[in-house]
Amino acid sequence: MALAETAPAPRQAPVGRPRNWPADVGYYLVAFFLFIYLVNYYLSGVGGPTLLAITLVPVTFILFTLDELRRNELYPRLGTALNWVVAAVYVALALAVAVYTTVEYEMIGTVRAGIFSRTDLLIGGLMLLLIMEYARKKYMPLFVLNVILILFTAYGWLVPGMFSHPGLSWTRIVSAMSMEMATGVFSRLPQLALTLIGSFILVLSALRAFGCVDSILRLASSIAARSPHAVPQSAVLGSFGVAAVSGSGAANAATTGSATIPAMIAAGLPRVSAAAVETASSLGGQLMPPIMGISAFLMADFLGRSYFDVVARGYAPALIYFAGVSLGVYLLSVRHRSVMSAVTFATPGPLDRLNLVAYAAVVGGLVVLMGALGLPPMIAALRVFVVIGLALLAVYVVVTWRAGALTPRALAAPVLRLVDNFAGMTADLTLLLATLSIMTGAFVITGVPTKVGFLLIQAAGVNLVAMIVVAFVFGAIIGTGLPPAPTYIVTALVIVPPMTRVGVDPWVVHFFAFFLAVWGELTPPTSVVAAVAARIADASFMGTLLRALPLCASLFVLMGGIFARPELVLEPGLPQLGAAGLILAGTVGITFSLQARYSERRVRDLAARSVLAAVALVIVFHPRMEVVGAALGVLAVFLGYWLVQNRRHVIAAREVEAG
Repeated sequence: MALAETAPAPRQAPVGRPRNWPADVGYYLVAFFLFIYLVNYYLSGVGGPTLLAITLVPVTFILFTLDELRRNELYPRLGTALNWVVAAVYVALALAVAVYTTVEYEMIGTVRAGIFSRTDLLIGGLMLLLIMEYARKKYMPLFVLNVILILFTAYGWLVPGMFSHPGLSWTRIVSAMSMEMATGVFSRLPQLALTLIGSFILVLSALRAFGCVDSILRLASSIAARSPHAVPQSAVLGSFGVAAVSGSGAANAATTGSATIPAMIAAGLPRVSAAAVETASSLGGQLMPPIMGISAFLMADFLGRSYFDVVARGYAPALIYFAGVSLGVYLLSVRHRSVMSAVTFATPGPLDRLNLVAYAAVVGGLVVLMGALGLPPMIAALRVFVVIGLALLAVYVVVTWRAGALTPRALAAPVLRLVDNFAGMTADLTLLLATLSIMTGAFVITGVPTKVGFLLIQAAGVNLVAMIVVAFVFGAIIGTGLPPAPTYIVTALVIVPPMTRVGVDPWVVHFFAFFLAVWGELTPPTSVVAAVAARIADASFMGTLLRALPLCASLFVLMGGIFARPELVLEPGLPQLGAAGLILAGTVGITFSLQARYSERRVRDLAARSVLAAVALVIVFHPRMEVVGAALGVLAVFLGYWLVQNRRHVIAAREVEAG
């Protein structure tokens, strides 16, 4: 699942470089091992998640090494021979860790718990170094942060002020980052990647392997092709569909953007605007249930609740977000209507319709099994995978046979794609969360969250609004350097304790941290979504970000509105409707104030839009429903006036075209 906002499907070899076929074969052998091992675990649960992690975290590093080697990207400057030597050493070290920790699992967890032997620490230290090397190659900001935190853990006495501490021994640091299991590279975060999240990756891998995601895009494009001004909506519709089974903004941008961005540019939308539309639309990939981003799985783990509890509460905010983006995109297309023209899209075929049925069955099946039948999410995901996977395979065999192309190679192709997608995404995600475990371990054993939380309370006093503002600034700063998952972890560790102490419900605080993490994906220099969209559009990265911000206004409204209307996330279902309706109305008002035009005269236009923004804020935040009702009436007047004016402009434009 492109659950990892930073863990897309395995990449192809760079153009001009041949793939390393021996490494390719080795990669698939390990990938099939991981696939079979995890499916067996999902069926049986034998050994538990801790044993699973100490066995498979090293295996995921082997997969990463072989994947880099087969694409000739392990250490390109060293040459082929040295790369094979380094890869062999890495694989040998990882295998040694896997074998030792698996064989010694019971002794490490019982007899030697807290008094680890030198061999234990050596093996744990090796895995720690391998994970750090992975972070250095893939996520340099996280690598730098972890190095700083480890040095701070060892030499805290050099730091002045309240963050000073006596410092821990290197033995204690290595054991906390590896063998102690509660923190470090085998802790609950990589366990979560291999268990709960991994089961959902199975579902997404099946949909990708058999072309269901491509079918979603074709359907969205065919709907949008009815009007040139609706072409940008294909990005919103496509991202909305992919988001339900994606969980990743970057994957959404790469998947939908490759089709929708060229279409928007061909229709006449400026390149930067096309990239901005795709950026805002794809960002919803981390918000839309039933498969949300990594942070949603982490939220369930932090709260000690079922993942479905998060899913059930997540629908309303996600729908509000996409409604706001869709409205903003519509207003943007209206402003460019004079230069836009029709675009022809490929018509969906019968196979696309079957794929869409499979997609709907996945979404509906997950919701029914987790919600109505109360099955654990991992079991629900496995059942959906088995049913949908077999159905898609049967359809593929029939279609290929009728086309006269059913050969062993053709039959193996989707299976190989499925295993490749599953193993690549699961390995990247597991290693990423192992990297984050190093970070959280350093935070926990040094008491940083408690101290930062104290500063937060001191800065804000007893004023909740001031605390929210300070927390937003803190999360925004963290988000400028880190991807969403670590942003959520750090923000939650820091702001949840002080906010819950002053009476804020934990669901509200965690969703606020979740929205902050998603918002962090729009902040440079780590906005992978904007980078992908800008690259496809051949547009400015910063220009894409600046154009995308107004389209994402609904995310800002959600961040503030969740405190004023906590019913949005406290109880799923009917109790959400009132709060969702008010926040949606406020989102509409804010979006119109940012994107619509009410007068050709700049001063009058700004004045009208400022008043509209104030009315929208009253709808979202004012506690008295009488005042809110009056504000809703004013909002309706503004919207009605704009619709009348827009209709006049459309009629005038048609008359000019007619002659």
